[in-house]
Amino acid sequence: MSSINTASGGSRQGTAANIFRVASGNFLEMYDFMVFGYYANAIAHTFFPDSNPFASLMLTLMTFGAGFLMRPLGAMVLGAYIDHHGRRKGLLITLGLMAFGTLTIACVPGYHSIGVAAPILILLGRLLQGFSAGVELGGVSVYLSEIAPKGKKGFYVSWQSASQQVAVVFAALLGVLLNHLLGNGVMNEWGWRIPFAIGCMIVPFLFWIRRMMEETDAFQQRKHHPSMGEIARSVAANWQIVLVGMLMVVTTTVSFYMITAFTPTFGKNVLLLSEEQSFIVTLCIGVSNLFWLPIMGAFSDKVGRRPLLLTFSTLILLTSYPALNWLVGAPSFARLLEVELWLSFMYASYNSAMVVALTEVMPAEVRATGFSMAYSLATAIFGGFTPAISSYLIHVTGNKAMPGVWLSISAVCGLMAIVVLPWVTRQRAYQQSMIKTVS
Repeated sequence: MSSINTASGGSRQGTAANIFRVASGNFLEMYDFMVFGYYANAIAHTFFPDSNPFASLMLTLMTFGAGFLMRPLGAMVLGAYIDHHGRRKGLLITLGLMAFGTLTIACVPGYHSIGVAAPILILLGRLLQGFSAGVELGGVSVYLSEIAPKGKKGFYVSWQSASQQVAVVFAALLGVLLNHLLGNGVMNEWGWRIPFAIGCMIVPFLFWIRRMMEETDAFQQRKHHPSMGEIARSVAANWQIVLVGMLMVVTTTVSFYMITAFTPTFGKNVLLLSEEQSFIVTLCIGVSNLFWLPIMGAFSDKVGRRPLLLTFSTLILLTSYPALNWLVGAPSFARLLEVELWLSFMYASYNSAMVVALTEVMPAEVRATGFSMAYSLATAIFGGFTPAISSYLIHVTGNKAMPGVWLSISAVCGLMAIVVLPWVTRQRAYQQSMIKTVS
């Protein structure tokens, strides 16, 4: 994979301002997902029958995960639009869909007011968010990779994930502030809607920012922009790369949702810490991720993607369960913070190399679609259901450290992908050369 470490991008576009413009919408996507995960207990109380608290929480976490099931469809439909019509137009559409889903969740009355219609509407809002998010990550990552100057692709693409950490930090800060001002009772009753309302108010600013984006030189210079049918056939022809990419993403997406969306629920319900302590830990995780992602992205430009991917997927495999087991042996705020910061370092180091590697191995003509399909499939099958799976594993085994086993399984997926990726890319290169020879 060292051969894909250099980048050719449009230097005139490679500015901090353009990075900010494209990453701003990415902020909204992750902010919405984090707020839903943070207030899972309150959402369960509002929108689902509360006769069985565990069942209500599981229904809420499954609703959280259901949004990810729409990602592959969004990746195919919206990814094809981006590959055909341009990065800028497609990213404006995803922002609009995301905003509508957020508004739905913020405004729907509770179960006691409209009955079964409440969870149905919440599910529809999550599905719409998931549909738009299916291509948001891919579109942003591809855009950043195409504007990056030579030798700085890892650093530039890392800001896709870094912008998500700003959302984690902002949502956690808001949670700490609101819990301090309103108290747990008010937050569980109606205060949880405030963060969603704030997300809606941010939308006009984000639209204004994204409208100033420029189209990438790499897209404009291509003479042929494939149709939906051509893109679908090309993605199908490159199914091996999409599959390997999906396995690479599994490690990232399980790690991320474990240390961010699941932490407040884990801290409060499993470790019996206060909600404020859990939010403070989540805030520290966001800061840690934001610190390490660009550093390790730049480091991957120097040493290559493969060494980082191998090293940190192995560390996740070997240390996740022992770390969680140590934590649950004597739960405390300090231990939760230490464990989560270690998991944060491993996640950021792996992810910084993985995301840019995925943009480099995808064929240029279907780069947004292929990237988005790999990412959305991994999130739909594994990552999005991480909070629900973790809660279920703890419930059925009685072992509070079981989320560490789930993390280790995700690391095995990443390791397998990294081992076979060079073979898959060589096979694709050989097939392309044969096609050119015949033609």
